[in-house]
Amino acid sequence: MLDFESKIISREVSQILWEIEKTVATAESCTGGRIAESLISIPGASKYFKGGIVCYVDEIKERLLGVDPQVLEEQTAVCEEVARQLVAGACKALNTDFAIAATGFAGPTGGTKDIPVGTIWLACGSPEKQVTLKVEEDHGRDINLAIATNKAMQMFLDFLKAETGYMEEVKKY
Repeated sequence: MLDFESKIISREVSQILWEIEKTVATAESCTGGRIAESLISIPGASKYFKGGIVCYVDEIKERLLGVDPQVLEEQTAVCEEVARQLVAGACKALNTDFAIAATGFAGPTGGTKDIPVGTIWLACGSPEKQVTLKVEEDHGRDINLAIATNKAMQMFLDFLKAETGYMEEVKKY
């Protein structure tokens, strides 16, 4: 069940994608499909949302989404570069204009001294241009995932507005 704020963000994303006739996909590791769920919460999402790949293990990140194995080996799956490659890979694999990606340690285990639990890299954009955001606080698994999903959707909304120059019409009373 999405909270009210999430619903509003999803609706705005929906309106913009509907109007500019562009498509989006997701590539989700730690969020496990929550971003996709947020996108399809609005009726009519099939016009712009093509699908998502839940890439929980490195093998899927490499095989289905083209993430560089060397980057995974040297920087782990929880890094900015993997998040960027997930966006580009999802656009390619699912033939979309845009994608939203998440990779991180939701907890309660999995973190390291260098990359603690609660570290989640988010990215969105197109094959040519991505924006990223690092979430770094640990509030427990469920809250970490909810925060990451919300921030990913907000980041994508901001990206869409910036890329398209989309401004909501100001109603005059």
